[in-house]
Amino acid sequence: MVGAFMSVLDTSIVNVAVPAIQLDLSAAADDVEWIVTGYTLALGVVVPLTGWLGDRIGRTTLYILSMVGFAAASALCGAAWDLDSLIAFRILQAIPGGILPVVTMTILYQIVPPAKIGAAGGIYGLGVVVAPAVGPVLGGYLVEYVDWRLIFYINVPIGVLGTIAAIAVFPRIRPATWPRFDLWGFLTIAYGLFALLLAFSEGQDWGWTSYRILALFLSGLLSLALFVVIELEVDDPLIDLRVFASGAYTLSIVLLGVAVTGLFTTLFFIPQFLQVVQGLQALDAGLVLVPSALVLVVMVPLAGRLYDRFGPRWPVVSGLLVMAYGSYLLAHLTANTPRADVELWTSIRNVGTGLALIAIITAGVSALRPTLTVSGSAMNNVVQRVASSVAVAVFSGLNTSASAQLLVDRGSLYGHGPAELPEIRTATEQGASGLLPLYRQLTAGITTETYANGFFVVALLCAAAAVLALFLRSGRARAGTAP
Repeated sequence: MVGAFMSVLDTSIVNVAVPAIQLDLSAAADDVEWIVTGYTLALGVVVPLTGWLGDRIGRTTLYILSMVGFAAASALCGAAWDLDSLIAFRILQAIPGGILPVVTMTILYQIVPPAKIGAAGGIYGLGVVVAPAVGPVLGGYLVEYVDWRLIFYINVPIGVLGTIAAIAVFPRIRPATWPRFDLWGFLTIAYGLFALLLAFSEGQDWGWTSYRILALFLSGLLSLALFVVIELEVDDPLIDLRVFASGAYTLSIVLLGVAVTGLFTTLFFIPQFLQVVQGLQALDAGLVLVPSALVLVVMVPLAGRLYDRFGPRWPVVSGLLVMAYGSYLLAHLTANTPRADVELWTSIRNVGTGLALIAIITAGVSALRPTLTVSGSAMNNVVQRVASSVAVAVFSGLNTSASAQLLVDRGSLYGHGPAELPEIRTATEQGASGLLPLYRQLTAGITTETYANGFFVVALLCAAAAVLALFLRSGRARAGTAP
C-alpha cells in the first residue's frame, strides 16, 4: 500500500505545482508541460517490463529496489537546477514509479488467501484511490506556504520507511524461472504506447488533424498490432495476452477504463473549475476535494468486504450507477455553484468510485490462473495510465473546441447597432473597464458549460458500463478459484 500510494500520489501532486515551477525556473508554458508529459510517456514504456523483471530478480527485491530508486529520483527532482534537469530526473523517476503499482498488486495476490482478497484489495485500494484526491490538497499547501521542491523531497522519508518495512515484513519471493527477454515485444509495445500517449498529450497544441498527430496515431496502432502478433508467437511473451481469453478479465478491463476515465476527469476538471472560474487558490481548491477523499477512505475497505461476501457484480453495478448519478449532478454546474454543492456532488460520486473501482480490478485478476497474475496486473496498470491520460487529453480538447464555438455563438447574441443590448452599449461607452467584466462573465459561463457537458458524457459512460457489469460473477468465490 505504501509503494502504491507513493507512486500514485506523485502523479497528482505535481500537477498543482506546475505554475510555481514555471515561474521559479523561468520556463515557457509549452516547455514546463513536459514535467508531466515526460513522466507519463516514460511510464508507458516501463510498465510492460515489470513482469519480466520480477521473474528475473524476484518481486520482493524488485519492490525494494523500486522504492529506493523512487526516493532517490525524487530527491534529484527536488534538487533540479533548471527545467531540463527536472524533466530528465522526472523521466528517471518514472522508471520505479511505473514498476511499483504493478509489483505491489502482484505481491498482494501472492501473499493473500483467495477468500480474503477482497478485504486485502480494499486496504490496498486506499493507496491507489485516495492518493489522487490527497495530492491537490498537499501539493497546494506546499506550493502556497512552503516551496514546490518539497513535493519531491516528501517522497524521501516515505521511501526510506517503506523500504525498511518491506525488508522486515515481505516474504522473500525468489525467481523460479529465467525467461528470455522479449526484445521485439518490448520495442513494439513501448513505441506503441509512447506514440499514443504523446499524440493524446500534444493533440490540443499540435492540432488533432495535423500530420504529426495522425502519424503518431497510425504508427502507434500499427506497432501495437505488431506487438499482439509477436506475443502470440514467442515462447516467453513480455505480457501474456492469454489473459484476454478470460471473459471476466476482458470485461473488467473495459469497466476499468470507464471508471478511471470518470475518476480522473473529476480530479482534473473540478480543481480547474474552482480556480479558473471561481477564482480559488490552489490550496482552497484542493480542500474542496477533502470530503470526497474521506468518503473513499470509508468506502474502499467496505467495498472489499462486500466483494468477499457478495462477489463483484452488485458492488460494481451499484457503484457505477452512483458514479453516473454523481456525474449527472456535476453536469448541473454553473459559474455560481456553491462550494458546498460541489463537495456534496463529488462525495456522492466517490461513494460509487469506492464501491466499483477496487472490485473491478480484483474481479479481473482473480479470474486468472496464478501464472497469468503478473500479466494481468501489468495490463491493468497500462489501461489505468492510458485511460487517465486519454480522458484528460480528449476532454480538454473537446472543451477547448466547444468553448471557441460557444464564445462565437454567445457573442453574436449580444448584437450590435440597433439590435445591441443596453448593457452592451453601456459597457462599450465605458471602454475596457466596462467590457472586461462582461467578457469575464461570458467566458466563465462558457467554460463552466463545457465542463458540465463533459460530466454529462461521463454519466452516460458510467450508466452504460453498469449494464455491462451485470455479466460479472455474483456470489462468493468458489473453493479452488485462482488467486
